This record gives sequence, structure tokens and C-alpha cells, in this order.
Amino acid sequence: MLCEDDPNLGKLLKDYLIAKDFEAELATDGAEGLKLFKRETFDFLILDVMMPVKDGFAVAKEVRKEDRHTPILFLTAKSMKEDTLEGFESGGDDYMTKPFSMEELVARIHAILRRSTPFPVSDEETIVQIGKYIFDYRKQKLSINGDEIKLTTKENELLFLLSKSRNGVLERSLALKHIWGEDSYFNGRSMDVYIAKIRKHLREDSSVEILNIHGKGFKMLTP
Repeated sequence: MLCEDDPNLGKLLKDYLIAKDFEAELATDGAEGLKLFKRETFDFLILDVMMPVKDGFAVAKEVRKEDRHTPILFLTAKSMKEDTLEGFESGGDDYMTKPFSMEELVARIHAILRRSTPFPVSDEETIVQIGKYIFDYRKQKLSINGDEIKLTTKENELLFLLSKSRNGVLERSLALKHIWGEDSYFNGRSMDVYIAKIRKHLREDSSVEILNIHGKGFKMLTP
């Protein structure tokens, strides 16, 4: 989703993104952008800061009340440090000052998506073998010897992160920010409960073990 009140720049950006194999929708002010966001599903938001009706920061704050994960990139003619800080505080992931090159914009979008989307982007990534278990991310289930365990959404996301980093360390802060939206004491306690639930789900295979790594996070050991 692209929110840009300059009609010429907005059309230019939309056409360029489509040419680079993105699907793009354009809103010409913040209020229209919020309506569009609530009506459709987007993987990435580009918000101009200086817009009529609602500015980009106000839009981002509204978005973050419902959605903590979809990346937000701000566009602005301003370059003051205070504005940059306000952008991050309102939930932005990055910030570009006009004028900028189209190539840099696309490169920045790809970089942010790589950094902020640990979950599967292709079918090949969605079915994972964990010891004797088969983990199907899309169907949210674990299978072993013909038995199926239905996973909750948080169990599913957490197990996917563990499986992606198996035999290596999954950092607590990364898991908390991606699944709970914030690295806080209470969210940390909640995550510990879900780790215990996942350990229980995996108990039929003694070769699979989830270790606590003090001060860092968790390590899932698999054959």
C-alpha cells in the first residue's frame, strides 16, 4: 500500500513498483489509506509523512493498534532528526528523505522484508521434519506415527522460528518482537509457557530437545 498525496509522484511510484513485480494500491491521503488498509491485506506500507486529513505518523499509529508486524517505510521531504525519531516511535521500520532514486526505494523494500519476515514465503519452507515429527506450518499441525497435534497460532509461529534455527540459537528478543510484537517481561513469561507446551508436544521423540540458553534464548536440538 502506497500513501502519497502528490498525484504525479504517487502514480510514478505505483507504476514503478508494478513494473518491479509488486502489486500496488495507491491512496492519496491518510484517511483513504486507513480505509484501504482495513479493507485489504498488504505485505508492506509506504507512507508519505506530510499528507492531508491524516499524516503518515498518525496513520502508522492507527495501523500499529491492529497490526504490529507489517513493515512501514516513511517518505518525507523533511530530514530533521526529530522527525526521524517520531517515525520510529510511531511504528516505522525505515525512513527515506525525498528526493530518492526508485532503485534505492525497491532495494530498501527488499531489505526490510528480509529483515522483518522470518515466516515462510514459499511452499518448500512450510513442511519441516523435526526428528520423527512432520511439522506443517500452513496447516498448523505436528504429525508423528499417524497422530496429529493441532497447534495454536503462537505455538505454530514459535515452532517455525525454532525449526528455522534448529541446532542453533533462537534469540528471545527476535521471537518476542516477531510473535508478540514487543520484548517485555510479561510477553517473555508468556513465551516461556508456549515453549513448555511445545516441549510437551515433542515428547514422543527423545532425540528432539529444546534447551534454554541463558541470556540468549533457545536451541532446538534435532538429529
